[in-house]
Amino acid sequence: MRALRFVAGVAAGAAALWLLAGRGLANYDTLYTLVWGREIAAGRSPDLDVPIAPTPHPLADAGAVLLAPLSSAGDVLHGEAAIDVVLALSFVALAVLGWVVFALGRAWFGTWAGVAAALIVVTRVPVLDFGARAYVDIPYLALVLGALLVETRRPRAGAPVLGLLALAGLLRPEAWLFAVAYAAWLCMRERRLAPAAALALAAPVLWALHDLVITGDPLHSWLDTRESARELGRTTGLDAVPTAMPRRLGEILREPGLLAAAGGGLLALAWRRGERGVRLGAIAGVLAVIAFCVLAAGGLPIRTRYLLLPASVLAIFAGAGLFGWRGMAPGPPKTWWTRFSALALVAFVVFAPLQAQRIASLRDALRIQDGIQEDLGDVVARAPCTPLAVPNRRPVPLVALWRDVPPGTIADAQDGLPDQGSYFVPRTSRVARDYILDPRDLDRRVPAPPAGWRELRGNASWRLLALCPAASAG
Repeated sequence: MRALRFVAGVAAGAAALWLLAGRGLANYDTLYTLVWGREIAAGRSPDLDVPIAPTPHPLADAGAVLLAPLSSAGDVLHGEAAIDVVLALSFVALAVLGWVVFALGRAWFGTWAGVAAALIVVTRVPVLDFGARAYVDIPYLALVLGALLVETRRPRAGAPVLGLLALAGLLRPEAWLFAVAYAAWLCMRERRLAPAAALALAAPVLWALHDLVITGDPLHSWLDTRESARELGRTTGLDAVPTAMPRRLGEILREPGLLAAAGGGLLALAWRRGERGVRLGAIAGVLAVIAFCVLAAGGLPIRTRYLLLPASVLAIFAGAGLFGWRGMAPGPPKTWWTRFSALALVAFVVFAPLQAQRIASLRDALRIQDGIQEDLGDVVARAPCTPLAVPNRRPVPLVALWRDVPPGTIADAQDGLPDQGSYFVPRTSRVARDYILDPRDLDRRVPAPPAGWRELRGNASWRLLALCPAASAG
């Protein structure tokens, strides 16, 4: 019965989050993962030599292989069913994340703190955005925090914790540090060196084997991600962490969340530091920051979604700031805590309209981009000849998925148009800004086609231009 209630609760939560954020839109990395899964399932090597290819994640690639039949299905545009499944699973992962945060907050600071922490996490715009765009960071967060929940409920649980961290480590490498640290602590306490070490090293070994099999280089993911960060001009390096980290955490939690988290953390460490939940939360937060610093020092980009884990831990302490005083004995500590709680609650109320506006803006952006993407599908389906060309790299994996072709066969017009083929061009600069351009892009051109390309019937968002051999022109 408990499992049934959990499933029903997660389904209801996923539906509520879908209504809050909108249908969703699969991101660039996830679309490439679906393309690669289809290629692997067909017995071909995945096309990783495209410019600015995303990092392959072993667990996501395995899931994409399972979805390969859906990725190849469709009379005109392939892969729509696979995209819908991925988006649905992403909202489920978002709901599971909210439940895990609630369960941790309840275990550490009480039910009301858990409710507040979960609401803070799932209503933060970056979290909603990454969930609605099916980034692997959301299931990664759910797995890591799930491991922390298991350890909270069963001290020195061992294998279940390391198993969840191993799965998380096949989505993001930060989990390797958590697994090694936990295994080392377990070995010191219980001398279970061999099984703990094997589980702790499972993810990095499997990731290296995955890279070796599909690329011939066991370090491909790290080296390629670092090279892509340099090519795109992304912020990297340990020296950027002191300024970038607070700003990115602020982007996630916003003013009331940061206030409640800072106060909740200080109050918990001052008056509840002897409790195991407080110690676990503090350790988890410190390890999350250390892992982020290690990646930055290794040349990987400093991105907001890489800080979702410390932000989630801070959200639990924000729940403590709001309701951690409940259950405390009367006295000055409880009095001061309730006063801070009142201040933090006022801050959340004051900023609530602005937060609601941010969520509405996210919904509008997703709706607009979804409409533009549907229009793109319309012109892609009517392309009269190949090769296919797009204005820049962003539509490449989606067009490759739709037309069931290798992404390397699709031309990026910023690198030059082919002598013939079909070219999909945004009809207006607004469409380009909303769908394919990013303020951080080093190249924001939308190249015009050379003379001789004729315009066919497009739609409100896209122009369809073509230069076809006479044999295929009709």
